[in-house]
Amino acid sequence: MSFVKMRLSNQLTVLVNEAHAAPVASFWVWYRVGSRNEHLGITGISHWVEHMLFKGTPTFPKGEAEKAIAREGGVFNGMTFYDFTTYFATLPADRIGLSLRIEADRMVNSLFDPVEVAAERTVVISERQGSENDPEFLLNEELMAAAFRVHPYGTDTIGYLCDLKVMTRDQLYTHYRTYYTPNNALAVAVGDFDADEMLRLIEEYFGDIPEGPQVPSMTAVEPPQRGERRVTVEGEGNVAYLQMAFRAPTVHEPDFFALTVLDAILTGASGLAFFGGGTTNKSSRLYKALVGGELATQVSGSLLPTVDPFVYGLSVVVRTGHTSAELEEVLDVELARMAVEPISSRELAKAIQQTKAQFVYSSESVTGQALWLGFSEVFADYNWFEDYIANLSAVTVEDVQRVARTYLKRSNRTVGWYVPERCA
Repeated sequence: MSFVKMRLSNQLTVLVNEAHAAPVASFWVWYRVGSRNEHLGITGISHWVEHMLFKGTPTFPKGEAEKAIAREGGVFNGMTFYDFTTYFATLPADRIGLSLRIEADRMVNSLFDPVEVAAERTVVISERQGSENDPEFLLNEELMAAAFRVHPYGTDTIGYLCDLKVMTRDQLYTHYRTYYTPNNALAVAVGDFDADEMLRLIEEYFGDIPEGPQVPSMTAVEPPQRGERRVTVEGEGNVAYLQMAFRAPTVHEPDFFALTVLDAILTGASGLAFFGGGTTNKSSRLYKALVGGELATQVSGSLLPTVDPFVYGLSVVVRTGHTSAELEEVLDVELARMAVEPISSRELAKAIQQTKAQFVYSSESVTGQALWLGFSEVFADYNWFEDYIANLSAVTVEDVQRVARTYLKRSNRTVGWYVPERCA
């Protein structure tokens, strides 16, 4: 047995994969809760709760879990996003049981001490205020709020300052007890171990945890967009920024893979997840047109896998002496070209190859493999990860032109300008 997927009696989903290239193992617990499960009044609560699980239990007081992992030569962290909150540790394979013990413990025994809640309020508010010093954050926040008028994807994971100032310990603890349960969780282990033995350990540590209450459903569906939307943000600085968000297909549609290839052609291949590679995008169309044309200093694209339909994003840093209006004109020409002129077979092959390379890079370590298996299971299932390269390879020239015509339309986009005060 090398790979197995199963479900414990308390409804905890388990994915285990043997990988014997190195004597290490990575263990993750994913909770299907993020900013997608929030509403006005509690925005940022999932991120704050994630922080609180590092503040101790009776068995592992504050800081002790991190010290225990560090003593064994491991790494230990967590993160929150739109659709999930996850925690992981990567350790020498014969020490991975420590991670299981920590995660099972804090799934049920995290303290949420009022003093620690108060201290962490200062931390998350400081994080929010730090983000507000970044013009790109400010612009993206307004852009996403305009792009999503119903769905919670329009709110950043950090949440709004007004909510962070008044959220209570009881609200945080209720969120924890509602979503941090086996029936809403996924355990993933990848590494140099015997799969049967790992399953036995997961059952030992997690099997007796109560299933938990029924998880509240999120039923918001973003209505169709009926025309271009625009936002302008004015603020401090000397640099202008341009962003676009196009309503995009779900990961379950073949168009997602065609749009992935289109993005590689426009802005360069990306890793899609959180441990992406670092290849250059200097041969991409928009780099040549905008950066090569000395109109911009940077251009990037973003297409993220999510549970519900999301957006394909473009972001441009405007070179001093130019304006967002100038860059938008050039950008529009390049996007229209994608829709009316078929790409060459050589350009297609290069884009697919670069995207494959990024995918392989981001999943070559046991940590990356565990991330991809869990991440895929959250928004689809692990087969999405397994079939990624095959689905990418199936994209044709016609597919790329079709998605360009379908999604890169003015009526399907939200455009944002950040205008520095010198230009306001």
